[in-house]
Amino acid sequence: MNHVVDILSWSCLLAGAFFLLIGVIGLLRFPDFFTRLHAASVIETLGSLLIVTGLALQAEQALVIVKLILLIVFIMFTSPTAAHALAKAALHGKLEPVTSTEDNN
Repeated sequence: MNHVVDILSWSCLLAGAFFLLIGVIGLLRFPDFFTRLHAASVIETLGSLLIVTGLALQAEQALVIVKLILLIVFIMFTSPTAAHALAKAALHGKLEPVTSTEDNN
């Protein structure tokens, strides 16, 4: 049974690292603030949750598991809220999203 938990834990950790890597690539490749914010917030939430879940599966003490579950709840509330606040502030600051990738020359 211990090997099954280790395999599941490492699967979550590797999947989380993979999603965070994809988020970094999205930050570098996307053209404007709003698409970069979307890539960062969605992938960061999923990647962080997978990593914390993998850590919770490896934890042996109940207090550590409870703290990691509270961390998951905290991430679920704060990450989308922060992304929404940043997007709203950018719109309020008159930042326009890129609507076309073609040059109009």
